[in-house]
Amino acid sequence: MLSAKSVFQEILANDESFALFCSIAASGESQGGWENARIAALVPDSERELAPKITRHGADEDKHGRIFNALMKKRGLDPVPVPPETDYTMLLEKNGIGLAHEHLKRDERLTVQDIVTYLSHSRVTEQRASEQMDLLRKYFADDPDIGRAVRQISHDEDNHLAYCHEELLRFAHAGHGRAIQRTLRECALAEIRIYRDVSLAVMANMGRILGWSRAKSAVLAAGIHAMYAYERLGGWRRMVSLRMPERRDALGGPASAAPEFA
Repeated sequence: MLSAKSVFQEILANDESFALFCSIAASGESQGGWENARIAALVPDSERELAPKITRHGADEDKHGRIFNALMKKRGLDPVPVPPETDYTMLLEKNGIGLAHEHLKRDERLTVQDIVTYLSHSRVTEQRASEQMDLLRKYFADDPDIGRAVRQISHDEDNHLAYCHEELLRFAHAGHGRAIQRTLRECALAEIRIYRDVSLAVMANMGRILGWSRAKSAVLAAGIHAMYAYERLGGWRRMVSLRMPERRDALGGPASAAPEFA
């Protein structure tokens, strides 16, 4: 029976598809780590108290990249080139979502509006990351090979999402509510389209590696298009709502160490 779990199991069982899966994930996490580090360095003076949390966010992302690389190393695999069409983080940036890398490379202080944009972008993408890791945790939390990694990353992504909610609510109470809602909506509608395109590209690459039949590939593609239709018709709204999280000050301390893999 074709299911999300069976597809993931097939990808994880094959060395070539596993290396591609981990390489895509590691690349995205590393890019996120760089972005957060630059944002922390350029935070406006009025928001300097936020810098340690942004630094923690970036440190977590870097840690996740190391975890995915460690999973490959454990199986004797090397990272592989990431096909451009599967590079979720870079495609978001190229489509004007979040803060432009060209901007972050300059040593110019960001504005409060830039921080609102960063947090809004993060609230949308961390929703996606939290949901993806929750799915992997559901299926593989007890897996002897990737279970610890899945649990650690899932916990961190939930923290990141909680942090975005809390900080955006703080900015909303300070008078930025309309800008936040406008930016959240723009980010969410762009993200769901990019996520669809990336998902189709990833599945096409996996299908080539694993020798999937046209029928199987068509069923998986139809599922991705159905998910996009749901999100376009209203599912995107889950990405723009704000509520005070149960996890308060989720990024208030240092990043935890990455688990060791024998």
